[in-house]
Amino acid sequence: MKKWIVIMVLLIVGNSFSQNYEDQWKGFFSYVSVKSISQGNDKIFVGAENAVFILDRTTQEIKTLTTINGLSGEFISTIYYSELYGALFIGYENGLIDVVIDGEDDVLKVVDIFEKPTIPPTTKRINHFNEYEGVLYIATQYGISVYDIANLEFGDTYFIGDLGAQINITETTVLAPYLYASSSQEGIKRALVDNENLINYEEWEPVAGGNVQHIQALGDEIYYARNDNKVYRFAPFNPTLVATYSSNVVAFNFSDGLLAITTEKSSHAYSEGFSLVASVNGLAGLEYTLRTGLVLDSNFYLGTSGQGLLVVPFGSSSYQQILPDGPILNSPFALDVSSGQLWVAFGDITVTYNPFPLNFRGISNLQDETWTNLEASELLGASDLVHIKINPLNPEEVYFSSFQQGLLKVVDQVPEILYNQDNSPLEDAILNNGENARVRIFGAAFDRENNLWFTQSRIDKGLIKLSPTGQFQRIDISNILDNSSELALNKLAISREGFVFFGSAENGLFGYNPTTGAFGKISEGEGQGGLPSVDVRALAFDASNRLWIGTRKGLRVLFSAGAFFDPSSNVESQQIIILEDGVPQELLYQQTITDIEVDGSNNKWIATATSGVFYVSSNGQETLLRFTKDNSPLPSNNVQDVAIDDLTGRVYFATVNGLVAYEGTATAPRDNLDGVYAFPNPVRPGFTGNVTIDGLTSNANVKITDIEGNLVFETTSQGGSVLWDTKAFGKYKVASGVYMVLITSADYLETKVTKIMVVR
Repeated sequence: MKKWIVIMVLLIVGNSFSQNYEDQWKGFFSYVSVKSISQGNDKIFVGAENAVFILDRTTQEIKTLTTINGLSGEFISTIYYSELYGALFIGYENGLIDVVIDGEDDVLKVVDIFEKPTIPPTTKRINHFNEYEGVLYIATQYGISVYDIANLEFGDTYFIGDLGAQINITETTVLAPYLYASSSQEGIKRALVDNENLINYEEWEPVAGGNVQHIQALGDEIYYARNDNKVYRFAPFNPTLVATYSSNVVAFNFSDGLLAITTEKSSHAYSEGFSLVASVNGLAGLEYTLRTGLVLDSNFYLGTSGQGLLVVPFGSSSYQQILPDGPILNSPFALDVSSGQLWVAFGDITVTYNPFPLNFRGISNLQDETWTNLEASELLGASDLVHIKINPLNPEEVYFSSFQQGLLKVVDQVPEILYNQDNSPLEDAILNNGENARVRIFGAAFDRENNLWFTQSRIDKGLIKLSPTGQFQRIDISNILDNSSELALNKLAISREGFVFFGSAENGLFGYNPTTGAFGKISEGEGQGGLPSVDVRALAFDASNRLWIGTRKGLRVLFSAGAFFDPSSNVESQQIIILEDGVPQELLYQQTITDIEVDGSNNKWIATATSGVFYVSSNGQETLLRFTKDNSPLPSNNVQDVAIDDLTGRVYFATVNGLVAYEGTATAPRDNLDGVYAFPNPVRPGFTGNVTIDGLTSNANVKITDIEGNLVFETTSQGGSVLWDTKAFGKYKVASGVYMVLITSADYLETKVTKIMVVR
């Protein structure tokens, strides 16, 4: 580690360290799809889609590295661990490189390739790392970049195509005195590795043609694979065919003195002279597709596309699966949460509501920090699951909206029934051209009588109620909307009075009064309802019974749900106007809003398709937090759904590149004050955050006094918690001591006293 002490000082110019977010965030990534494997210091390093896990071969412990630890969250293309320098290099499809140094908490982000303007953004992929005498040769889609590991800085870049063109270099290897480079465009080229003029393309000698995907030195020979499933022993323009495989060769990996050649269905270990030592050609009872592999201590370590890492002893067809706990996929589309459990679906329809090609994907359930995954084959044929609703009176009963096959009911983690045209009053939607659009269900919500309301697209009776006893009521909406031509009905929300509101893709917002049967509608433009777009994407009622509406072009608020059904009221949705540097601005102007959720303090989490997540105050006038890919562990700024655990305050974000959660503090109000507590407690020296007082009833009065009874803070709870900044009425930090928290319920029938110790 001593050799890194000087390096840390040198690094700061040109590169940056990513922050570690473990104190306030949790990551929930899938590791089933392995892209690359490396090894060193008795550890196996496994690069999954956009996260890494590390297997300690001695203890069998598994450690994960994600955006929570500072990784970029981009798609990983290759990884390499330098045993000599104790550093893990992670290469990405977009040219980024992350460096994780043993014993360091922060991740070094190397952006030189990613930001290089002379290289097209589509040709910056990091294909391969190769270490030789302290130098890391980085094979990329444009050529070779040279990286000094000791100083963590770039040297030259080699463009070695004909006439110095940028060509795709798939891998490199060294067999002294030559550095060999394989290319998918110009075969194999080599140059003297000690030549100081390798930036001159004329120093590179063509020695083989074809589309060469892999190359590796083994003993005193070079072996390479073309894209024809064949492996050759190298000789200049006179190769010898040494092996032909029945499936695509996906990886070469040299370790432990052996060359592992991995195909989609097999892996083979060769010693010097290309002598076969061991093979894996099938595993008992397992269908798999391999992506990479290496051998170490008479074991194959195989990276698969769907089962994580498999460890197979030489000469065996049995295996050990190594797979960190996580959801099925890294593409969550829909979330719902009840106290202590989260459900995730991976529906993935297009922005224009096209479900094709149909995707049959499983669902995932998180309970007590443990994942249970249901495979697609268990879901009774349901595809394109785009929305989730947990029964608030029975959290073990969960409904999933399929945008093609109906409504899936899951009870106790077991799919029970798929309501469709064959077993319920639901009907196929037949379009005007005769095409069968099937049963396209989307938005759903429970009312106070525990009826489940949901929408079906492309059919006259597009608003549906499912009673607690299983009775369907289908409501004709054709008088207010030609649903057969409407692209899609989507999100649905229910007001305090029981009014049902639902959005559409092409015709704005609709409301239904179940008591009178009346409908209402607002659309785009002044005098039509004031929506910024007819494409409604998100709906949420807040604690004041105001409807927050997210569209593809911004945000609006409907302040009176009841007036929606009065033709004479001329209902208009309202902008939220805020001041930015003294200039009035519309909140979230022209933003595509994908979801809105209201927390226990009546503040709003607003997700967008391009700009991350905004956390705004109850009236929208103050932006309390904003999370993006650049300032948080969000793996993408495209956030598709948000869910809040009202019991803990945890906020889950479903992005197109994975699922993460922020440990929020706003909780729902409790029924009594029995569970009141404060954290952190004690407040230790150096703490600069807020103390959370949790377990409160709605509108509880909270007073904090010093031990002598002097009042230092007072507030009324909006939800189940309040925050104290450890200041006396926001002016100065209170001194060390014990502070009394005096709580009185809104009806004055309950009181509670707790204490907070402050140590400065």
